[in-house]
Amino acid sequence: MPNADHNWQGDLLRDLKGPDPAGAGDTGTPADPRPAVPRARPEPAAPAAPAREATHAPAPAGPAAGAWPGTPAPPPTPDSLPVLDQAMAAVARRPVRGEAAVVRAARAVRRIVSGSAAREVAALTRTAEVLQQPVTTGRQIAVTSIRGGAGKTTVTALLGTTYAHYRQDPVLLVEADPALGSLPLRLGAETLRWTTADLADIAAPQMSLLDVTGYLVQLPDNAWLLPGSQGRIGAMVDTVTYERVMVALRRYFGVTVVDCETLPAEVARVALSAAQARVLAAPATLDGVTSTYAVLQWLRALPRHVIEGTVVALSVTTPRPGIDIDAAAERLATTGARVHVLPYDRHLAAGGPLRTGLLARPARLAATRLAAEVFELSQKRR
Repeated sequence: MPNADHNWQGDLLRDLKGPDPAGAGDTGTPADPRPAVPRARPEPAAPAAPAREATHAPAPAGPAAGAWPGTPAPPPTPDSLPVLDQAMAAVARRPVRGEAAVVRAARAVRRIVSGSAAREVAALTRTAEVLQQPVTTGRQIAVTSIRGGAGKTTVTALLGTTYAHYRQDPVLLVEADPALGSLPLRLGAETLRWTTADLADIAAPQMSLLDVTGYLVQLPDNAWLLPGSQGRIGAMVDTVTYERVMVALRRYFGVTVVDCETLPAEVARVALSAAQARVLAAPATLDGVTSTYAVLQWLRALPRHVIEGTVVALSVTTPRPGIDIDAAAERLATTGARVHVLPYDRHLAAGGPLRTGLLARPARLAATRLAAEVFELSQKRR
């Protein structure tokens, strides 16, 4: 539980919103707290506007740049580049819903007839209470996989948007897979300017949250994105840069979700060891389950808290998977890791910008339960 004498989440939120125009005294709580239990709804609200990034770098806090001992002058402001150029954007089709209209109608009828709606509301309320638990220090959640195409970036986007929807403190999504990372695209960012490597050279202890967010891409629901690159292959993040950024930013955000490189890359291994909870994305295929099981066996050889704080997100990528999903999940769970199945969803499978309002109900509920269990595990590790 946070210290009652110093509510750091409230301080950070007031820093973002600016001074209180009414001149109210500091009470140690946010000016507009949410109720302990939110409206019972299973999914994050659909983004009302595309993500945007600052049009200019914020002015350094305190003395002029370079005047603080040991603080180098900030680098020149890079050009803002589009996530998708016009030619590539023309390739995309209109986003589709996660399931067909007839399936949605049949599901609604079954819920009414079976009387399961009340039970779902009660379960979702308990899940929301978990997601809204306060933190004393920022939680870091690392998402990785054994290979590309496993759904790692999709899982990162689902976790980040869920935390941002339910929590009142700022949420940060970090792309530590810059070579071919697609996290900005999945989150609906339009342009990119500053990257992880840039911020590693800029961040200083005296900077406020308002200063820091000037270098980030703003997302809906008080979420922020730190891209790994501007879409150029070869711009890598090394372990030193990653550690400098995470140490500098963790005090500003209640939850940080990191989209790591695939294992066994060095940055991914560092991120796994430093995080309070880990998510291993795996496709619901025979080779995906087999390789993920091998990684879990490797994690079992590490300190016990590593495997106990690991959750497997088993993503079903086709309407008719070629394996027994329940049997695969049971097999992976024998390693001591938790396993959550993300059901097939047409909207997620399309690979475009994530619009949570278009997700099928099973996918929304599964993503919310996954986020809750991962966050609860992160609370157990200080």
